[in-house]
Amino acid sequence: MTRLFLGALLCLSVLSTATYAQSAKRKLTDREDLYGWEAIGRLDIGNQGFCTGTLIAQDLVLTAAHCAVDKKTGEPFASGKVTFRAGLSNGKALADREVVQIAVHSDYANHPELSAAAVRSDVALMRLEKPIPYSVADPFALHSGRLAGNEVSIASYGRGRSEAITRERSCRILQRRQGLITFNCDITFGSSGSALLARNGPRWQILSVVSAVGTDGRQKVGFGMELSGIVAELKADLRRDAPQPKATIRRLQVGSGKSSSGAKFISSDGS
Repeated sequence: MTRLFLGALLCLSVLSTATYAQSAKRKLTDREDLYGWEAIGRLDIGNQGFCTGTLIAQDLVLTAAHCAVDKKTGEPFASGKVTFRAGLSNGKALADREVVQIAVHSDYANHPELSAAAVRSDVALMRLEKPIPYSVADPFALHSGRLAGNEVSIASYGRGRSEAITRERSCRILQRRQGLITFNCDITFGSSGSALLARNGPRWQILSVVSAVGTDGRQKVGFGMELSGIVAELKADLRRDAPQPKATIRRLQVGSGKSSSGAKFISSDGS
């Protein structure tokens, strides 16, 4: 199994951005460049920093668990702490949405230190305050079926490239084993939570989520996890823990439609 030397390289990742595939990377800085990539956005975590997230539904963002949990408390960030900025480019986003609910992999809290087990559980799902229309950003689907070849792609924000998406058109999977995926895409701080994309027919689909950077003893590599079943579990957690609408009472006078004494009608939406 690939050995994880995560800690040694995490502090060097900004300085060690390799020259590999530099010609295959480009910043998506205008609307034409962004076409098809609008569902990728920067996750601003208060004034603490940022990660990358990807829409998988109009109101759901997939990212890494370590981008969703307050290190001081070990709990998911409170509602309104995180903002998803879809297609952010040069300070302007196609849509800004606050994150109002977070579901984190149930096993993540059991692995506070960097390890293979921590990477396998480093997944979170965020619900936005309101959906982003399809006309603004078309969500990515999760990869299904067999993977043809080992070519993947990544589009993310990162330190030194935080104001626009940088896309690496082609990089390679090095290994898939025991729930881990290692790859040689050029990632850095801020790339955490971005989607590792694999082609399925004409479209790119989400194969994994970027968790960490390290080395296999010979070269810098990125680490992600197999997503099978995880996202469905997180969706179920969001549904289970979603705030319930509060019933309110409104008095209606027969024939007037105005508040008055009379029959009481109770509805879940207050109408």
